[in-house]
Amino acid sequence: MDILVFDKWSAKDLAVEDPGLQRYITLDPAYRSKTGARYGGRRFYKSKIFIVERLINKLMVPGHRGKKHKITSGHVTGKAANARRIVEEAFELVEKRTKKNPVEVFVKALENGAPREEILTIEYGGARYPKAVDVAPQRRVDYVLRLLVHGSFDRSFNKKKSMAQALADEIVAAYSMSADSTAISKKNDVERQADSSR
Repeated sequence: MDILVFDKWSAKDLAVEDPGLQRYITLDPAYRSKTGARYGGRRFYKSKIFIVERLINKLMVPGHRGKKHKITSGHVTGKAANARRIVEEAFELVEKRTKKNPVEVFVKALENGAPREEILTIEYGGARYPKAVDVAPQRRVDYVLRLLVHGSFDRSFNKKKSMAQALADEIVAAYSMSADSTAISKKNDVERQADSSR
């Protein structure tokens, strides 16, 4: 039986094209969009949660950005129903703009925005220097989810644009590999730095 995402969109025939992310982006929706921390506290098991549910969870706990706590903290109300409504509205806007299944667009946006390399700072003999390292696949997914949500908060904070519109903008921009997306621009910056310090 095909379970529809938000009772509207099918994820049955979707596939992750990036072989490194196939085990870490789950495309099996559940009847409830909030499974209640079934895998809470178990290492690596968050990757078994449906990817749209992980986006909803990330909206509720987006994490801080440097010293700009005010941008994300006020939205963390713990209301799963509000986060679910935002994601559903965003997906409806994505469908209107792209004329495609919004779950498919979202998954492709994740693949496009996930960085492959980043830099570590190594201290050796009192001197510090950067070193390029590969990003673990689970961290790639976590990182791009966080960037999508942070970019959405930035677009909607103290502006007339709603959070759902901002999230839709971010997903569509990442899907089309546009530099307007926070995830894509950050990925390009990080990979450029890693390339220069290799």
